[in-house]
Amino acid sequence: MTARMLPGKPVAEAVLADLAPRIEALVAAGHRPGLGTILVGDDSASAGYIRMKQDKAAELGFTSPHIHLGGDATQADVLGAIRDMNSADDVHAVLMQHPTPPQIDFDAALLALDPDKDVDGLHPVNMGRLALGMPGPVPCTPAGIEAILAYYEIPISGREVCILGRGTTLGRPLALLLSQKRPTANAAVTVVHTGVPNWADYTRRAEVVIAAAGVPGILQPEHLTPGVTVIGGGVRYEGRKLLPDVDTACEEVAGAITPRVGGVGPTTIAMLFKNAVEAAERRAGTAAP
Repeated sequence: MTARMLPGKPVAEAVLADLAPRIEALVAAGHRPGLGTILVGDDSASAGYIRMKQDKAAELGFTSPHIHLGGDATQADVLGAIRDMNSADDVHAVLMQHPTPPQIDFDAALLALDPDKDVDGLHPVNMGRLALGMPGPVPCTPAGIEAILAYYEIPISGREVCILGRGTTLGRPLALLLSQKRPTANAAVTVVHTGVPNWADYTRRAEVVIAAAGVPGILQPEHLTPGVTVIGGGVRYEGRKLLPDVDTACEEVAGAITPRVGGVGPTTIAMLFKNAVEAAERRAGTAAP
């Protein structure tokens, strides 16, 4: 069996195409969306990610105010930058690049961010909104995974989905998202992790398996039932080398699978801009109910 590939690029392009007229309407009404970014330190990879998002922001018609603090910045410096972004009328969404230098408490900084400008959807208020099914920014990678499943018409409602990984940025919010009552969700979701000795019993039983552990190569062909849909969400980097959770040999067992490169990544970025547009619409009073 050779798996059907589920690349993220067409999904991301569809999301961004849907955003284009909404951005035009905001600009026409005098509410050009603004994505503010904060970078602490001089990590080249982090700086590259910021540049990529700024380039995409410019392409989409956003403004992209940026604050760059040195590697010796204090917690007070970071909190001051966040206050500036919170109070800026032309900034509708804020991204604070992670990781930060060791002297910075990232969680404390996140708490200081205006939840309505939290473009990553990771503020505790937004995680609570997600749990309660209330409107608000949704964590980008989980939202991107749901978009992939919907775009490729992978049935989810009523099916058994197993998420391998319980992290706060992916596994946990994804479980909340896919269990909600929507046509592209409404699944029976099981969350397992490396602390469960027989976790493979659960992945072998599932119709959709989502790897979100951040452990390179943890998901192997023997952990899957032939024909299963596999989404690779978890990765780790060794320098610039990408080390995904899903071993490439899984392609010979799965019925459908995201590619090693270009799977969930493009949709994560698209969902970041979707969150930013929705934040601008809320501020402009034009958000859908």
